Amino acid sequence: MTTAAPAARSTTTTGRLLALGRAEATLLVRNRTALFTALLLPLVLIGGLKNVLSQQAEDNPGLDVDSLLVSGSIGMVLAFVVYYNLTAAYVARRGELVLKRLRTGEARDIEILAGTAVPSVGLALLMCTVIGIGGAFALKLAVPVNPLLLALGLVLVIGTLMGLAALSSAFTRTVESAGITTMPVLLISQFGSGLFYPLEVMPDRMADVCRLLPTTPAFQLIRLGWFGTDGSDAPTGFLGTWAPAAPYLVTGGVWLALAAWGAVRYFRWEPRR
Repeated sequence: MTTAAPAARSTTTTGRLLALGRAEATLLVRNRTALFTALLLPLVLIGGLKNVLSQQAEDNPGLDVDSLLVSGSIGMVLAFVVYYNLTAAYVARRGELVLKRLRTGEARDIEILAGTAVPSVGLALLMCTVIGIGGAFALKLAVPVNPLLLALGLVLVIGTLMGLAALSSAFTRTVESAGITTMPVLLISQFGSGLFYPLEVMPDRMADVCRLLPTTPAFQLIRLGWFGTDGSDAPTGFLGTWAPAAPYLVTGGVWLALAAWGAVRYFRWEPRR
């Protein structure tokens, strides 16, 4: 007598994402360099951010250092934990031929990219939550004025940084060189998107240009959603935040689409020869 082989179990998109995320999280924990970059480097930079903002407050007495410190810290965490760490992860998995092998299974291309990003995004959100809650209690900040705008800003910046990470990995040969290829975006996000130097202390023309940079709209939405102002006007309530948020939503949506297009168009699944 012969027995029939058991039917293969079908998997779901959620199951595949979680499986890829668990595998990537295991690799992240085992990689001390990546773990240091994800956990400690943003905290070191936050200390430097506090000193810079304190110095700027001396020249600009009306500057709200506390709100800028919290929103800037969240931006720093997202830039390094999501963008830099994910770029290195894509390059490492490509070099190990992991991405190539995954494409032969059930997972679709978008699921492979998203699954690889799960640990970085989850860790970044956890750190942002800790910073937000800790900062709110320590600095006695008010509750977010518009939580919906705050959430939209987080979605926009995470999606844009994921697309930029996939795009940057296409031009990065090794994990070691990721520190060089990611430098332009990191510098733009730190010095041009209002993290180290708030837009309200910049000359008007420079501030207008910086508002068009890839990460600026999302970071400003986070600040606007929490504190009711982006620094250009007096704080307002829930309804009053939508009008100043409209340009950021449009610009952020355009950058998200461009980042996604660039990732699909230029991402490399095999090592560069």
